Amino acid sequence: MSDPRSTPAPDEPRSADEFFRDAAAPVDSLLWWQLERHEALLAAQRALFGGEAAWVRLRVWVFLELMALPAARLARDALNRHFHHVREDALETVLKRLRDAGLLHWDASTQTYAITPLAQSVVAMLQPLTADAADADDDLAALLAGVAGAHQLGLLEPQRLGMLQAQLARLREEFADAMASGSEFELRRANARFERAMTLVDRASDAVKAIIEQAQASGHARLERLARDLASAQAGLLVMASQFNRALQQADRQRVTLGSTGVTTTDLRQWLQRQAGAGQLAALLGDALGAGVQPVFVAAQELVDGAEAEFERDRPRPADAAGLPTAQAAPDGRLEVLSLPPELGALQALLDGWTAEGRAAQPVAPAVLGGSYASAAYRAQLLPLLGDPQARHLKGATGDMARQPWRVRWHAEQGAIDDAFVAWMSRGDLLSESEPT
Repeated sequence: MSDPRSTPAPDEPRSADEFFRDAAAPVDSLLWWQLERHEALLAAQRALFGGEAAWVRLRVWVFLELMALPAARLARDALNRHFHHVREDALETVLKRLRDAGLLHWDASTQTYAITPLAQSVVAMLQPLTADAADADDDLAALLAGVAGAHQLGLLEPQRLGMLQAQLARLREEFADAMASGSEFELRRANARFERAMTLVDRASDAVKAIIEQAQASGHARLERLARDLASAQAGLLVMASQFNRALQQADRQRVTLGSTGVTTTDLRQWLQRQAGAGQLAALLGDALGAGVQPVFVAAQELVDGAEAEFERDRPRPADAAGLPTAQAAPDGRLEVLSLPPELGALQALLDGWTAEGRAAQPVAPAVLGGSYASAAYRAQLLPLLGDPQARHLKGATGDMARQPWRVRWHAEQGAIDDAFVAWMSRGDLLSESEPT
């Protein structure tokens, strides 16, 4: 059991380092660094949304009303008249919370309130609360509007594009699940949202194209990459339009019409869903389930004879016992083994010869050049294997190459080479392990 003295009480202030395994905040995370820079904004949001739901609604309502007042400075008498239907003690509590959070500034010399720049940042985040009606596509519309507006003002950050791309990926997964379900109602519900999402995405296509062009002109590589990924996500949603149409057509083909009435199974299910509940559905049955089913058999002996004949005819015959097949001679053949390129063996032989002769250092060119350009390029790629600590433990030609007592050292200089296939090459040396590298 853990010592209760080592765990702070819920009301005691905690350090963010306590939530991480290595007792250190993720300093390498750009998002964490941005949150630390906006600590005042986080504190203002905690002041608005902390506590009981009734107090939260009152604080947010008073704050939004204050932000809508067309006055640079607000006298307390004017506030009392504007909020005349709020009790004085409740209004004073809310105003004090807003002052402590830095959302309101009280000027004692003029006895007036003033809206702070921090409040302007907070009210921009609360705009979805002032919408007339909530819509399933408000999240996508808000992200698209934020990206397009920030681009027009020159304030676009890569984080906005990343959030928008993540939302498009979630929508694509949601639409794919609806098509995989095979349910007509799930398809029609998802198709309605899909059409609204495609309308929003189509309107933002010009903005995404302009973002890519501006990022190319300014040399902002990360912003350009995120904008191109966003364009790919938009293209993926466009591809799903034809898939939706095929899935809906498949659902239409599976719809069944009940007789010659023109009523389909879809109409019947919609009607059943509009009923009040299970009690009303049970009342529709009436006395249909009041009596059990009583089957009556006519000509019982004939039915029994026919059933026995069918049973005997459909009974599978037992398989005849069969012995094992006779032995057969295996066909002649040979085992094909993949062989390594001959350049590897030639390079091994060259290095072994240098070692036997006791040479200390040799230029790279004789070990690389020779034959075609492809052979020279292959031998140049083999040189980093010399002395590789991971490849030294392997068996075969690769391990033998890594265990050679030679090391390659390339130089920054380059120059022309007298070779039929290679015209230009970097300078370098092959050094034995006895020589300093």
